[in-house]
Amino acid sequence: MYVCIFNIIIYRIDMTTFSEKCNEIFWRATQDYHRDDNVDTPIQNPYPEHTIENDLYRKNWIDAVQWHLEDIIRNPSIEPAEGMAIKRRIDKSNQDRTDLVELIDSYFLHQYADVRALPDAVINTESPAWAIDRLSILALKIYHMQQEVERTDADAEHIAKCNAKLQVLLEQRVDLSSAIDRLLDDIECGRRYMKVYRQMKMYNDPALNPILYNKK
Repeated sequence: MYVCIFNIIIYRIDMTTFSEKCNEIFWRATQDYHRDDNVDTPIQNPYPEHTIENDLYRKNWIDAVQWHLEDIIRNPSIEPAEGMAIKRRIDKSNQDRTDLVELIDSYFLHQYADVRALPDAVINTESPAWAIDRLSILALKIYHMQQEVERTDADAEHIAKCNAKLQVLLEQRVDLSSAIDRLLDDIECGRRYMKVYRQMKMYNDPALNPILYNKK
């Protein structure tokens, strides 16, 4: 649960903002993945099942695996059969990612189910979970850009360019975190309201993709 105090969302359990909780969990998951740095490493989620913390950790793990699958498939020497297998893993990962984002939004819908929107309340351009999705990707961008900055086999120009990009990413994380907390605050206080439009991706559905249903 959250409380609306001086326009700041406070997480009741540990008194951190929700974005701080996300950033902590995303960074932990990113570092855990890179201990083995293998797309086939099984996830070992440290958080209890059916908790928002567990969902956030799984979210970043999915993103980390997909990040590296995207790297692998861009290898110009990859065999066509392997490339197709990777492409199908990426397709499944995208669906898993979407399903998990919608699950996280369901958590927020439950959290704010009893909030009465103010007469002049407005809707946001995206749901909280899709903003949190971008925060998860930012954790991976920051991690990998930091790796580029720390390379010992790259020239000074490369290091300088990557460091400049890293500073932008760090600033972007601060801004996005602040925007997420403000959005949750506005929803909690009735200034904004949530509506979730399920993605309904058609290409994965054999009843909606004509390439699939015309083969029957």
